[in-house]
Amino acid sequence: MPNGWLLEVSFLATLKGKNCLVFGAGVTGTSVMGFLEEHGATAILIDEKEIAGAITNLESLDLSSFYLAIASPGWKLDHPLIKQARERGVEVISEIDLAWRVKSELRPEQRWLALTGTNGKTTTVQMAEAMLQASGFRARACGNVGDPVIEIVTNSDADVLILELSSFQLSWSREARFYASAILNIADDHIDWHGSFDAYASAKFEIAKMSEILIVNFDDPVVAERSKAVTNRVVAFTLQTPKPNEIGLVENLVVDRAFINGDAEALFELHHLTPAVPHNLLNAMAAAALARSVGASSEAIAKALSHFKLDHHRLEVVLVRDGITWIDDSKATNPHAALAALRSQLRSIWIAGGLAKGAPMEELIKAAAHRIKYAILIGTDANLIAEALRLHAPLIEYVFIDPQLKGKELMLEVVKAAKARALEGDCVLLAPACASMDQFKNYAERGELFATAVKELVDAK
Repeated sequence: MPNGWLLEVSFLATLKGKNCLVFGAGVTGTSVMGFLEEHGATAILIDEKEIAGAITNLESLDLSSFYLAIASPGWKLDHPLIKQARERGVEVISEIDLAWRVKSELRPEQRWLALTGTNGKTTTVQMAEAMLQASGFRARACGNVGDPVIEIVTNSDADVLILELSSFQLSWSREARFYASAILNIADDHIDWHGSFDAYASAKFEIAKMSEILIVNFDDPVVAERSKAVTNRVVAFTLQTPKPNEIGLVENLVVDRAFINGDAEALFELHHLTPAVPHNLLNAMAAAALARSVGASSEAIAKALSHFKLDHHRLEVVLVRDGITWIDDSKATNPHAALAALRSQLRSIWIAGGLAKGAPMEELIKAAAHRIKYAILIGTDANLIAEALRLHAPLIEYVFIDPQLKGKELMLEVVKAAKARALEGDCVLLAPACASMDQFKNYAERGELFATAVKELVDAK
């Protein structure tokens, strides 16, 4: 070999015959296991629970023989098993960084976009996917929505990926690079995992270090303030009239003054968006900014939005009967999301409660009290909401549903209580501000059982 030539080592080739650890037996861990085994590695699954094919500790393993470990989202950086692996010299990376190494080798021309935030992430990446596809891109949304990134990188011909990233994933990831990324909003959530709001917000802003362009919501005070310290290009979106390098609202038009050759270009009209409530409009602006960053046309953006429907359990109208609207927003698993849902309605009988995950409820009640007619409280942390109501909205009446009830039995009691109090013009809104796992399998089951109970007790009459 002539002097000066460098031998480029294939990451995929290095996996063959190596021992690897996979932390987490969920969807991501399963995909990573399959990928590693397909490329000749011996993969051992680690999980804290007793799951078939997984081990719960590292005591039986000679860690000095392991080449690499991949951690699934949700595993803390200082988890004892993670620390044990690192102390024995095992490199531990995220599934996102694993996928980036593979992408760099297999699909170097593939562009990655990313998005994070407390609420609205899934809606926004799905909007961006639709906009890019309408513009002719082979675009796929992935990450915290749909398939794990490693699946899409290895099994699709996508030329653009839009990654939905949680604070957990961002805490773990260091290698991936995004052409553009967006931060929708930052509010109290996952404080129990991160330890403080500041640590949670800092985890979200890790995305800035991995991005050429950072797209931020200037209407969110936390995002706007923290974006001042970002040194790479920052593009803002806002419900105000846009300045240069911003996307904003001019009467009924969303206008781009960031990704253009001239002064401004209209992207879409408010009638293209359903529902055209403020938080969903901000989602659409962020999606449009991501799509525009790689060349999506305004015509494609408007067309995609006109056909776009929100996911199930996101402001989903279950029934309108006798002038009362029953809405499932079970995906509102934190106070910020519940506030957006309450603000979308004039007067609600509010169904709330579950696992608060360390999030306080005071600011939610202060901001939304004038939209709440009555509260129906459920779950482990119902008292947190009741205390906030007593302190900041003492005129709002509320009722506790028996915390021993679960699943369908619980939701039947909830709907009975709502039906007894709802009058024409009211909205009965399931927007719990809490996670669901104390009384349901997940937020989807919570929403589905709410809809079932509404149809059984209200629609059948």
